[in-house]
Amino acid sequence: MGDPYRHEIRVRYGEVDVQGHVFNAHYLAYVDDALDQWMRNRLGGDYTDQLDMVVKKAELTWAGGAGFGDTLAVDVAVSRWGRTSFDIGFAGSVGERPVFEAVLTYVSVAPGTLEPTPVPDHVRAALS
Repeated sequence: MGDPYRHEIRVRYGEVDVQGHVFNAHYLAYVDDALDQWMRNRLGGDYTDQLDMVVKKAELTWAGGAGFGDTLAVDVAVSRWGRTSFDIGFAGSVGERPVFEAVLTYVSVAPGTLEPTPVPDHVRAALS
């Protein structure tokens, strides 16, 4: 990943399973939250008028569990640019301990449609 943005999330009691680890479905919600905050940071607040996008693919690999009360740090950076699609890498850790890695492929779409459209140059520059 290039120059990552770090987003921190405190794990809540209701997000852990019977083994005391974050239930797997919550990791995609954490990734989505980190993505939103990163884009707000890089694009200056509400970015929905600058880029409309949809998820095409999500890959997650777990390295260990995060538990109740842990602070999960999620690093976010673009790992690949295409014309209309791009990959964003996410690396989650608790302290120095890796917890998960994820790569999500997004497709830039024309607002209000599912028609692929090139990523605007200013968005590409801000996220690179």
